[in-house]
Amino acid sequence: MTQHRALTAETPAATTPPAGTRSRTHTWQPQRGYAAARGHTGIQLAGMSLDGRLPEAPICGTLGFRLVAVEEGLAVFEGEPGEHLLNPMGTVHGGYMATLLDSALGTAVLTALPAGRAYTTVQLGVHLVRPVAATTPTLRCEGRAVHVGRTTATAEARIVGAADGKLYAHGTATCAVLTVPGTA
Repeated sequence: MTQHRALTAETPAATTPPAGTRSRTHTWQPQRGYAAARGHTGIQLAGMSLDGRLPEAPICGTLGFRLVAVEEGLAVFEGEPGEHLLNPMGTVHGGYMATLLDSALGTAVLTALPAGRAYTTVQLGVHLVRPVAATTPTLRCEGRAVHVGRTTATAEARIVGAADGKLYAHGTATCAVLTVPGTA
């Protein structure tokens, strides 16, 4: 039988972290979002993020990945796994891989959008094909737009080892394409 201990007002709070505890801190700049999008095409926005004229999405710093290249219909992110991303099984949580895929998929769609248009992911398909360890070297995720229409877009992406090309995951996304608020 499993026993659970509930936290109550009488439960003493830990004041000293257990031995071996690690800490991770990151900083981020507030997003400018739709306000920055007005008058810029998607490829321009992605380029502005890549060269620092727009702050990177806060999720990048939170999970430790970054945008490294963009072309029309293509977005490339790289990230370093680490023990801060581990699940209870001792491997990197699938949510890290899903977020990395979603970032590359969505940004690939963004790069193909005209000024005044934005996207949001409405369906994400993720296939995890190889476990990722805390010590796995840099991962590279390349997303490519497959179809970008007036109201929907689709994209596909792969996560591979940056140095060896081993496939770790692949995925697809369907995105809703919408008008940037305040531009219509």
